[in-house]
Amino acid sequence: MFAIRQSDDRGLANFGWLNSRHTFSFGHYYDPRFMGFGPLRVINEDRVKPAQGFDTHGHSDMEIISYVLDGALEHKDSMGNGSIIKPGDVQRMSAGTGVRHSEFNASKDDSVHFLQIWILPEKDGIEPSYEQKMFTEDDKRGVLKLVGSRDGRDGSVTIHRDVDLYATVLAADDVVRHELQASRKGWLQVARGSVEFNGEALSPGDGVAIEGAAAIEIRGVEDAEVLLFDMGD
Repeated sequence: MFAIRQSDDRGLANFGWLNSRHTFSFGHYYDPRFMGFGPLRVINEDRVKPAQGFDTHGHSDMEIISYVLDGALEHKDSMGNGSIIKPGDVQRMSAGTGVRHSEFNASKDDSVHFLQIWILPEKDGIEPSYEQKMFTEDDKRGVLKLVGSRDGRDGSVTIHRDVDLYATVLAADDVVRHELQASRKGWLQVARGSVEFNGEALSPGDGVAIEGAAAIEIRGVEDAEVLLFDMGD
């Protein structure tokens, strides 16, 4: 079975410098029906104006993944990491026992558009850590490319939870397929463009919760980028 979470039904926060849509309850947006899905707790689609961003703030006991769609995001943290995250990069920060970081638009001219994803870790109190890897558009074109996993296999970033995260870039009529086991949950997030999921039309920002054994088929309607989460309990 599956349920579509339409883009326009998401929570909205607009602070001028930041326009953010929340798939699940976050900040001032609260809906008891949408507190997360399995270990997936947050999918925020953020657009940040030039030279603006999130001042230094703290996190703990959360796996935080940033996935940039357009522009560049500058990251600094209390572990000593500093980087620029660009389209194709997947950044994973394990907050664990506690970390402080900031995120700013690295450009003075262009907006940055990215997804920030939070996943509940398998246990609290792990040592904070950081990882960032690049996956080119060619790596993802027409295939479900593994970009995050519990064991870091196939060059993916390591997520401290039983979650396989796939990314794909599809042209019109490109098709990718995935088998979801009965014991697992899936979430599909359309990052850009339009696709069909098992025959259902999906637009940018739409998500789909998937439960039970399922044969997943994603077909490009126009140029699109999609994330697929395959999650254990």
